[in-house]
Amino acid sequence: MFELSKFQLKDKVAVVTGGGRGIGQAIAYGFAKAGAKVVVTSRKAHDLEETASEIKALGGEALVLPAHLAKMEEIQRVVDTVVDTYGRIDILVNNAGASPALGSVLECDERLWDTIMSLNLKGVYFLSQACGRIMKKQGGGKIINIASIDGFNPEPLVSVYSISKAGVRMITKAFASELAPHNIQVNTIAPGPISTKMMNSHWSHLSPEEGKKAKEAMEKSFPMQRMGQPDEIVGAAIYLASEASSFTTGTEIIIDGGVLLTPVLTAEQD
Repeated sequence: MFELSKFQLKDKVAVVTGGGRGIGQAIAYGFAKAGAKVVVTSRKAHDLEETASEIKALGGEALVLPAHLAKMEEIQRVVDTVVDTYGRIDILVNNAGASPALGSVLECDERLWDTIMSLNLKGVYFLSQACGRIMKKQGGGKIINIASIDGFNPEPLVSVYSISKAGVRMITKAFASELAPHNIQVNTIAPGPISTKMMNSHWSHLSPEEGKKAKEAMEKSFPMQRMGQPDEIVGAAIYLASEASSFTTGTEIIIDGGVLLTPVLTAEQD
């Protein structure tokens, strides 16, 4: 008989990248409430400290590790520090991602490509590799990659980001296939429009009034006529991090309020 206790993460060690804000922060809080010891990492130490302080206020345990996860030496430092501190890594959430600029496919330059791919793909691949090695030695683990519905249908003016998120989906499948015999489950969550700082950057080039109108117009085009909230991703993350998902690997959970059911939005071009 199924037990609800399978959703608990008591004493599990979870690493959450991009854990200082948005979806990563919400997942970190959720994991802590489920009993995990949470390691949060990103480049911005201040944001991480706020997350850790909130977790500790809830009675949880948190470790802050500022790092640039597009750099191999930083990836290894994070993994070594977690293992030295806790002796294991049970859960990895690859949430950190970047989409620093808007531009058509005819405008994006090499620097933008390299910036996005380094964090969104290189970092995900090699951090998963480093944690996967630890998980194999300890007899199992969970890797959760945060992709995007842009990896299914490219969003206008963020082509490089969309391509990177399609790559994240394939990283999941490749790791899931090879690591399944080692009791390591690897899965994807693909959020749709979630109200985060990154999402709001879509309107940063507009005036406040124009940005508000553009956001409202976009929301009206969605089936649920609103954006999602970071907390609405947490339930899926806890499922995929817990024993409840012991026979789930290589799969994708889309959380988009039905946006992929609607026609692809088109952007106005000059």
